[in-house]
Amino acid sequence: MHPRRFIAGLAFAVAALAMSAAPAHAQGKGRIKHYAVSSDRALNVTRTVLVRQGYDVVRVERVGLTQVVYYRAGNHGRGKGKGPLERMVIRTQDRRVIFEEAPPAVMVDIDVNLKL
Repeated sequence: MHPRRFIAGLAFAVAALAMSAAPAHAQGKGRIKHYAVSSDRALNVTRTVLVRQGYDVVRVERVGLTQVVYYRAGNHGRGKGKGPLERMVIRTQDRRVIFEEAPPAVMVDIDVNLKL
């Protein structure tokens, strides 16, 4: 293969890869969802969803209008110990509840349960 053709092909491949990866950056976190429910109902639904999905709720801290839920993955009956401590923030703003730092799988269930 001719060196110029190889370099041109390599440059084209790198450019195509860079262009295809650019939209993936824009697909990061979607818009933040707001719910018109009380913070107590949001916390109750969050606890229920986390337990149903196999997580253990370790503690809930209230800091002003914000609640921080600390949870970890259970051992799912395998006896391999528990997962690392993670957190989810439930914030109240303008009579709306906003969830931050929530995993997408958990957020889908919370969304469904809050809309019922």
